[in-house]
Amino acid sequence: MSIALIVIAVIILLVLARSVRIASEWQRAVILRLGRFHKVKGPGIYLVFPVIDSVAQVIDLRINTTMITAEQALTRDTVAVGVDAIVFWQVEDAESAAIRIANYREAIERVAQTSLREMIGSTDLSKLLADRRSADEQLRMTITGKTSSWGVTARSVEIKDVVIPRELQDAMSRQAQAEREKDARVTLASAETAIAQQVLEAAKLYGSDPNALKLRQMNLLYEMNKERGTTVLIPTDMASSLGTVVAFSEAARSDTAPN
Repeated sequence: MSIALIVIAVIILLVLARSVRIASEWQRAVILRLGRFHKVKGPGIYLVFPVIDSVAQVIDLRINTTMITAEQALTRDTVAVGVDAIVFWQVEDAESAAIRIANYREAIERVAQTSLREMIGSTDLSKLLADRRSADEQLRMTITGKTSSWGVTARSVEIKDVVIPRELQDAMSRQAQAEREKDARVTLASAETAIAQQVLEAAKLYGSDPNALKLRQMNLLYEMNKERGTTVLIPTDMASSLGTVVAFSEAARSDTAPN
């Protein structure tokens, strides 16, 4: 009797040893009972009864990354480019990921690869280079639309690099330089127009008031003598006219001075 009890106890212990499983915090175990889906278990301790239960797959719910590359893919404006990107994806439905597709990791890589080429083919090169954020979002939505039925969601997509042909790089560099030269010439022309306008207004002022012109001449003589420290000889009639202007200026200053 004691031997039978010992045998039964050993059998129970062996069954329990094979039945008790542990899933980590980020793991979910998909359980089949008699070949049909039973439930998703985890995290922590769970039981799998021998013979009738089996673990179809243990799914990792953490965010995963997949590198994708498209070489010599044509943009909408028929330019061959190479694009490198990273897809951040996560399993949200462990049951669908285990039952509806044989290998969801391989499938997400294939879908991301083809979606990248589709996005490149529907985008102009200028937009792809200037607005990567929109391209990232478009690619993420495309991948999620194809993988959501498997319980997989693309969290984000980041385009790392866009490689364009060397000849096109040189042409774009020359175009950018030409645009900068054009802007510089436009700015210079605007400045010259403003200067010419001011000179024209000054000429009108000097033409209407001879004293203003003579004062300007005096200022120019002063600046020449201040900077170079030289003696400037001027004609007698010009000196007398400048003296008249100086006297006129002094008289005007004395009239405006407070008593």
